[in-house]
Amino acid sequence: MRIAEYVTFDAVGLAELVARGEVTPAELEAAAREAARAVDPQINAIVETWPTDDEPTPGSTPLAGVPFLIKDLGVSMAGRRMELGSRLAVGNVAAADSSLMVRLRRAGLVTFGRTATPELAYSITTEPLLHGPVRNPWDLERSAGGSSGGAGAAVAAGVVPIAHGTDAAGSIRIPAAYNGLFGLKPTRGRVSMGPDVDEIFSGLAVHGSVSRTVRDSAALLDRIRGPEAGDPYFAEQPPRPYAEEITRHPGVLRIGVLTQAWGGRRTTKPVADALSRTVRLLESLGHQVEEVTVDLGADWEEFVLANARLMTANLTALVDGLAAAFDRPADSSTLESETLAGYHYGQRVSGPQFVAALAMRNRVARSLARCFDARDVLLTPTLPELPMPLGAYAEGTEALDGLGWIERLNDRSPFTTAFNVAGTPAMSVPVTADPGTGLPIGMQFAAGYGREGRLFRLAGQLEQASPWSGRTPAVWAGNHGGRPG
Repeated sequence: MRIAEYVTFDAVGLAELVARGEVTPAELEAAAREAARAVDPQINAIVETWPTDDEPTPGSTPLAGVPFLIKDLGVSMAGRRMELGSRLAVGNVAAADSSLMVRLRRAGLVTFGRTATPELAYSITTEPLLHGPVRNPWDLERSAGGSSGGAGAAVAAGVVPIAHGTDAAGSIRIPAAYNGLFGLKPTRGRVSMGPDVDEIFSGLAVHGSVSRTVRDSAALLDRIRGPEAGDPYFAEQPPRPYAEEITRHPGVLRIGVLTQAWGGRRTTKPVADALSRTVRLLESLGHQVEEVTVDLGADWEEFVLANARLMTANLTALVDGLAAAFDRPADSSTLESETLAGYHYGQRVSGPQFVAALAMRNRVARSLARCFDARDVLLTPTLPELPMPLGAYAEGTEALDGLGWIERLNDRSPFTTAFNVAGTPAMSVPVTADPGTGLPIGMQFAAGYGREGRLFRLAGQLEQASPWSGRTPAVWAGNHGGRPG
């Protein structure tokens, strides 16, 4: 299969070709590898590829035979390295598949490599010292977002139609917005984090994906959702597959619009204009749309401080475990400045402070639940500005302590973290683009706990009304028309 043909299909479409015997999984994998060779030298999204031994049965699932990439963090594949983007974890090899990896194999996906993450997923741009910056395929001087930035760049550039990501503060939605993709953060407890951990970052982190089409994300979530034995909690299973939701009419939705972020960060004009276009589109589709204010349940400074305590305390435990496992020091020889600052800050977080931070998490969850009692969906920009230039996040980090770094991340991405804290689903949809630069602009839609079905119905409607599949970046595998050798 030629690359130019390969990139015209989404994951479900490729699996259908496999099911009909028109192409083999091996031929798709060869095309994906050729696509990676064509574009990755420019975007630096892929850390490693490896030989595969999966032999999916054609037609056994809606994704059987599709090439796939996993993030270098959060999911363990037996015998493969997972180095978390950090010098501290170089050489770390997984002893066994994690629960998610087992489900990805059962889904028939052919995982042939891992994508870049910032060190320990502790940033919203993917520029690790270990592997170098991931570049946005729309503009190579700009960030691809993070922490699932490698996944976002690889999917946007056409290497694979869908890739694994994680999201603890926007890390699926931010790369989706930066790279012109669909990215949904599921409800807390929707996908198991086991078996080695029950939660990551005190329940803020979840597994998910970035994809070029809505139906691919729906199909994958159908295959990986549900609890494992020993999980501390899980979300109620949906009444029907998510893959069926995307073709169902969402009905007339009550949509609240939050135009300016909690904390005072102003939405820039290109993004505000995109939000206005999105509102007009929603109104044309018959939805009831009104601007709202939303009570976060805590003032912004308290919210950021509590999240800093939760994040850094968890980070400290992770760093200590890795340092002990590999007999390496936790210092500037193994950790980047912002990670090291977070590590030292986390060492000073007391038990009562950590418990108080969890209480803040509860207040935010309760407050947003009341918000969703009054409306079906909340709309915000995913981010208040266009994709940032590479290096912008790192300016002056040497002078920041652990709280200062978390303040910077929340200032740059003030719309996303609240839904991680509340545990509710949220998605970034590439509804529109900036006319001046051509850069994609993501719009975030959030719903109440367990309401992914509502979001998928709305996303399917938006994809039909304002298609984005025809928009491709400057660095695009489809521009390389050769047949894999």
